[in-house]
Amino acid sequence: MEKDKPTKHLHFPKSQWILLAGILFIAATIRSPLTSVGPIIGSIRDQLHISNSLAGFLTTIPLLAFAIVSPFAPRLSKRFGLAPTLFYSLLILMAGTLLRSEGSSNLLLLGTFLIGVGIAFANVLLPSLLKLSFPLHIGLMTGLYSVSMNISATLASGIAVPIANETSYGWQGALGIWGIITLIAIIVWIPQIRMKREKEQEINETMKVQVSTSLWKSPVAWFVTFFMGLQSFLFYTTSSWMPVVLQDSGMSDEAAGWMLSLVQFSQLPMVFIIPVIADKVRNQRGLVVTIFSCYVLGYGGVLFGSESLTALWMIFIGLAGGAAFGLSMMFFTLRSRTPEEAASLSGMAQSVGYLLAAVGPVLFGYLHDWTGSWTVPLYGFLFIALLLFISGMGAGKDRLLFPNKKTS
Repeated sequence: MEKDKPTKHLHFPKSQWILLAGILFIAATIRSPLTSVGPIIGSIRDQLHISNSLAGFLTTIPLLAFAIVSPFAPRLSKRFGLAPTLFYSLLILMAGTLLRSEGSSNLLLLGTFLIGVGIAFANVLLPSLLKLSFPLHIGLMTGLYSVSMNISATLASGIAVPIANETSYGWQGALGIWGIITLIAIIVWIPQIRMKREKEQEINETMKVQVSTSLWKSPVAWFVTFFMGLQSFLFYTTSSWMPVVLQDSGMSDEAAGWMLSLVQFSQLPMVFIIPVIADKVRNQRGLVVTIFSCYVLGYGGVLFGSESLTALWMIFIGLAGGAAFGLSMMFFTLRSRTPEEAASLSGMAQSVGYLLAAVGPVLFGYLHDWTGSWTVPLYGFLFIALLLFISGMGAGKDRLLFPNKKTS
């Protein structure tokens, strides 16, 4: 990769456009293997004869992988190189996708774990790569990255049921088709393996994640971490179980899958708009109130509202989810003074936050098995939204991780 002089204009050399294409294709693999599970989780459960709790674990496994792998990703990248590490992670993701689609419950679990490992590297490494490769266009590039991620996630949740029910490939094909996108990402990423060591060293230095003891004692850091974890909790649990909730209420499998796609689609404008607004306002508490209100309208509508307005409730959930995701990413820089602090906060929030999020799908399935209905689990959504509001109000206050710390 050439080390070019940053410019505010979008006149990038060819190498930068190729890099951006690689990043966007990798982004397309980050959520689609996960959101494709929710609409067909009932079919997977019935054909493999597994419980709701174990079915929910299919979404929890990648989150556990995120929590485990995230702290080690920068170290492995420093040892093997950033571009090769991302390349190897794509190979792991491909292997997991193929294994998961074999039709065996054991391989399903193993493949899902490998998918989580592969995605975890991209979660940690790509944001730093964006910041260093496009320093004057971070907002735009982060927006493109988020849109690629959300479009593929929307498509995955929408076509899962048609592939599973209307083709001979079944649910295995609905999960395995995303290996095609991963294969394209692998091919497009190959030119980056020869990235100049000078540039790579610069990236590795920026990505050092050294979470000091003082960071773990910072109330601000914990507010940001819980906000990150709880918004992930709601997203992944909704992706896993909302289609089943709608199916059990009488909606067709295909329609329920497209309802989840509507949630994904509704996120798109928010992942662009919210980071821009958050960067311009003195504190972000007003945004937190708006996010909480949308969550209440969405989940409350599913609980108490008319079924004829289900699409509207999904839109509210999507608007809230997109806004919460965008704001959680912004908190890493808004609450930190230096790139080192931002990296440390990101490492803490992703490892602890995803561990918290991992509880969601299994807990939701367990509550359904225990109560025999979806009422209590849906109330759980509202309770988690309340906790998100509390943590967001703490994270949204205009203050830094270490307000008394002086920069050298």
